[in-house]
Amino acid sequence: EVQLVESGGDLVQAGGSLRLSCAASGFTFDDYAIGWFRQAPGKEREGVSSNHNIDGTTFYADSVKGRFTISSDSAKNTWYLQMNRLKPEDTAVYYCAGAVHRFPTAQAWGVPFWYDYWGQGTQVTVSS
Repeated sequence: EVQLVESGGDLVQAGGSLRLSCAASGFTFDDYAIGWFRQAPGKEREGVSSNHNIDGTTFYADSVKGRFTISSDSAKNTWYLQMNRLKPEDTAVYYCAGAVHRFPTAQAWGVPFWYDYWGQGTQVTVSS
């Protein structure tokens, strides 16, 4: 059974940093794609960042570009989201995700429908 277990969410002050981790078991993500999504109350789940291991391309939402960084450790089958200079609008439940199928287009990186596996979510709250 494939499982993704994420951790690292916390309450932080605006301008602070957090590092989220996602440990995967039951599948190898290297051949396809890994990503991070977030969902604030009353809003749709949105893509934050993704790395397409298929071609090595990395994507970031405009709202986090320059502040967040996605990385991975294939030996540990784990990926991370380093979040710096956090803002109150970053407050959300963050989910890690993995895809084992190729996306139809590059834009699909931020569409939840195209991902196959999901973590349980971890709460990130940024106070002003």
